[in-house]
Amino acid sequence: MSSFWNERYSQKEYIYGEEPNVFFAEQIDSLQAGTIVLPCEGEGRNAVYAATKGWEVNAFDMSVEGRNKAMQLAEKKKVTLNYIIEDASLVNYQENSADVVAFIFSHLPEPIRKHIYAKAITWLKPGGRIILEVFNPLQLNNNSGGPKDITMLCTEEILLKDFAALDIESLETLQINLKEGKYHEGKADVIRLVGLKK
Repeated sequence: MSSFWNERYSQKEYIYGEEPNVFFAEQIDSLQAGTIVLPCEGEGRNAVYAATKGWEVNAFDMSVEGRNKAMQLAEKKKVTLNYIIEDASLVNYQENSADVVAFIFSHLPEPIRKHIYAKAITWLKPGGRIILEVFNPLQLNNNSGGPKDITMLCTEEILLKDFAALDIESLETLQINLKEGKYHEGKADVIRLVGLKK
């Protein structure tokens, strides 16, 4: 998969745009800045936004090209990122070290998804939160992005099971209009979740 993403991110333009995901920005703007982990962060739009708001940002992705563009965007915005190249099945951060872990359209095969969701909960401090937006299976009917493999899409039932250890603050399935660069544009079926570590 790294070769796929390296090829996609090698384009000069930011294929998902330079602005943050709308739901992510809304959530971050409502919180006091702390430490955040951003898995599968690609070109860095959400990481850079969080950094401009005073967050200490830890991000990772398997794509070198994605990281390169993230660091260019960070330089443009005059912020600092801790961004490493790592596989989602192997990455780790210190337990009880993060105020937020945010999964924004980070779609993974089921075994890896379950593994990293479980690890992400351990990275959170007590009272820390998971912020998540993913495509749901109805997205297969749309042309606005996301994997075409239904096993990589999530339902509310899947997320409630994967995050059973959290207090779920909000969980919503909805249809939105995406405007996030040329690969995320148009009608989209998503799920948004916010969960707090007990």
